[in-house]
Amino acid sequence: MKGSAGFAWTIARRRPFSVLVQVTNRCNMKCPFCDFWPNGAPLQELTTDDFRRFASELATVGTFLVSIEGGEPLVRPDLPEIVAAFARAGHLPVLYTNGWFVDEARAAALSDAGVHQVGVSIDFPDAARHDAMRRTPGAFDRAVAAVERLEATIGARRVHLMTVLMRQNQDDLEALLALSAGLGVRHQVTLLSDDGFRRGKLEEASRPDARAMAVLPALARRHRHLTSFSSYLDGMPRFLAGAELPRCRAGIQSFNVDHTGNVAACIETIDAPVGNVRDTPLAALLARLVERDTGNGCQKCWTLCRGMAQAMGEGGGARDWIDLTRM
Repeated sequence: MKGSAGFAWTIARRRPFSVLVQVTNRCNMKCPFCDFWPNGAPLQELTTDDFRRFASELATVGTFLVSIEGGEPLVRPDLPEIVAAFARAGHLPVLYTNGWFVDEARAAALSDAGVHQVGVSIDFPDAARHDAMRRTPGAFDRAVAAVERLEATIGARRVHLMTVLMRQNQDDLEALLALSAGLGVRHQVTLLSDDGFRRGKLEEASRPDARAMAVLPALARRHRHLTSFSSYLDGMPRFLAGAELPRCRAGIQSFNVDHTGNVAACIETIDAPVGNVRDTPLAALLARLVERDTGNGCQKCWTLCRGMAQAMGEGGGARDWIDLTRM
């Protein structure tokens, strides 16, 4: 069973359904909330053939939402081939990019490869602050141009802005949603992570206030193009206020593969892998993740990847399935 139907069936069967893949650590930007870009290792990256083998092996487990991330994935010239490997194996490849390298040719190549969705990072509604946070002059204009090219190539329903929510932009939510609405695309948000491995710890990018994030559910009701899971938005102010949230599904129904092929429960714990896809069968790696899980009481993050696994874990609830159809 292929594509969206296969993905839904995998969730309904309560199988692992989400994998984050960092195809590279390299990036042309130097965001302070990320420590991947100083730690690139191009000679150690998984090859295109490695990704083809992994995509096929993944299909023996189920149909996966594959979050293709970096670094900046488009620094790899073979990225369309990587996307195609996952799409041909029946998975749903979702690309996250800063937009810098999205010209017309790359947009067309990604569309032809079968990319399911593309999220383009924009953290502020104005160029000055976005460029300053990304430490790259021109980043905002290139991101907007990327959204416009992708929207014209793969369709507005399959493109969204991705905003990292921080104290520095917590008062800009309405303006950011107006930006995505004006561009005619969807919008998703993720809470800043500052506690995991390779996460920045600088004051210029810090977690937002619980009070400021309490408005998110109401914003989502007013701005229907904000398509993050309702349960994820509801949990954000609770997490920031220190409340304990339901058990994390990382390592059980989601997992992470870094640019060298190391497998860990999540992107926050890539310094504690259980093995490598180059030399160990995927079934054995997933079994090791389950063995390592001890109820997973980790409460260190409330990022979108956790929100996705949380919402649809154990088959998902009625509201979560409704939210899924809107994405």
